Amino acid sequence: MPSPESTSNDARTDYPLAGLTVIDLSHVYNGPYATFLMAMAGAEVIKVEPFQGEHLRSRGDMGGAALPFAMLNSNKQPVTLNLKTEQGRALLREMVAKADVLVENFAPGVMDRLGVGAAQLHEINPRLVYGSSSGYGKSGPYRDYPAMDLVMQAMCGVIDSTGFADQPPVKSGAAICDFMAGIHLYGAIMTALYERERTGRGRVVEVSMQDATYASLASNLGMLHARGDAAPARTGNRHGGLGISPYNVYETTDGYVVLNAPGDHHFRAILEVMGRGDLKDDPRFLTRTSRVEHFAEVDALIGDWTRSLARNEVAQRMLAAKVPCAPVRQLAEVMHDENMHARGSLQWIDHPELGSVVLPHSPLVFEGTVRRPIEPSLPLGACNGAVFGTWLGHSQEELAAYEAAGAIGPVRPETTSRA
Repeated sequence: MPSPESTSNDARTDYPLAGLTVIDLSHVYNGPYATFLMAMAGAEVIKVEPFQGEHLRSRGDMGGAALPFAMLNSNKQPVTLNLKTEQGRALLREMVAKADVLVENFAPGVMDRLGVGAAQLHEINPRLVYGSSSGYGKSGPYRDYPAMDLVMQAMCGVIDSTGFADQPPVKSGAAICDFMAGIHLYGAIMTALYERERTGRGRVVEVSMQDATYASLASNLGMLHARGDAAPARTGNRHGGLGISPYNVYETTDGYVVLNAPGDHHFRAILEVMGRGDLKDDPRFLTRTSRVEHFAEVDALIGDWTRSLARNEVAQRMLAAKVPCAPVRQLAEVMHDENMHARGSLQWIDHPELGSVVLPHSPLVFEGTVRRPIEPSLPLGACNGAVFGTWLGHSQEELAAYEAAGAIGPVRPETTSRA
């Protein structure tokens, strides 16, 4: 296995995926997030990139790509491999013979055209779990359409359902389709690995961004089912299905808060906090149904009160009464969140290229096992010697020949000890 040093200093090394080797051919957010989750669960992830690096490495014109790349590529071993050469494909086949999982998110058919598709790789290693993700999936009339998160948000209905009814639709601030697909891809691969424990054989699993996103629109789809053409496409900050009131963003003296009353007892608590217990028997506000029918009056009642207070004061008062409430925080505040830092899900890391930065750990917590220490993302091709040399067993002379043939990128002597 490559890089045993990655766990040598841990208090405990019983990570759930320890001993698993993953070949990661994916790029940007979708696949890399799935393999990031595997890496932080103990798997050894070898990140295979073309000579120019994966797309996220080259998005730095405005300075916005360096941190996302670091966020998704901790604890991975980067190598450069030219799959357009037969020598490069031969090296990939050698890697697959020793691996457990391969992940790619190329357009459907790319790997087959290169001669290293799932069928060919399973001939080499029948135990391989081959994970694939694309915008629309390997079947269906949209199979060959190009897809990125923005496009998928449009096709999935995310953009149409985001924003206010009297204004143009708005994309989600988060790359929701990419990460939804990445999470589902992780789940599909873990399911296949579980099956392999019983059968001894791997299989192909695939996840489309379109399929993975649909269920997240449940509230909006529910309203469409119930109201048909009368259903508004966009509900602003109100509940997507207009089924809960209050459920909105409210102005304060220094920003905004969100407030949600899913149950009648929550609204009664809100009235007590606002000093309006006199309204607890008002028929407009008595039940969730009546509040939904009078949501404008509910919002006006709450908004008049919140505008006189600071956002944190509103949140503290509501939380003390067990009402779901939170200040609308800026990203700079979220990066310093005391809860996530206390749990270790956000950590300050001294990154060799970026300096002191906040990076996420995996959201998956395995009780009884300490979090795997975050190893900062490495430069392009940093582990060529470690993987192709030490792990696959090729000599320095062979590596030089591969490099001269354009199959692999430069081998840096200082990084050969990683494997």
